[in-house]
Amino acid sequence: MLLRLLVAGFLLAHAAIHIGFVSPRPPATAGGPPWPFTLDHSWLLSPLGMGPDALRLMGLALFAVLLGGYAVAAIAAIGWLPSGAWVAGVVIGSAASLALLLAFFHPWLVLGVLIDLVLIWAVLAADWVPEPA
Repeated sequence: MLLRLLVAGFLLAHAAIHIGFVSPRPPATAGGPPWPFTLDHSWLLSPLGMGPDALRLMGLALFAVLLGGYAVAAIAAIGWLPSGAWVAGVVIGSAASLALLLAFFHPWLVLGVLIDLVLIWAVLAADWVPEPA
């Protein structure tokens, strides 16, 4: 059961990191790094004419989907939902997270992209489901 709780906690922590996209930006400091979580400009979509309001709406929708997907996967990881919910939750949560991280990419977000790719690979290619130790 400890493994299941750790997996659920990891998924929820990964989802929680994305809160940076929807929370207020902290004040800039002299010499401090730029805030990596921003929904007002996308390197991919802004050049195509997508404005800040549409970008924010899309970012909020992706955040809601990833949060829901990872919540379902976390509940399934502890055994309260069937394993099919685990697979669907991880794939939906990771796909939405990947879309959000790539659309609003900042170099600091590479780890999140790698986490999403590994999670998708683990459930689809390796058929991994958290089991009790």
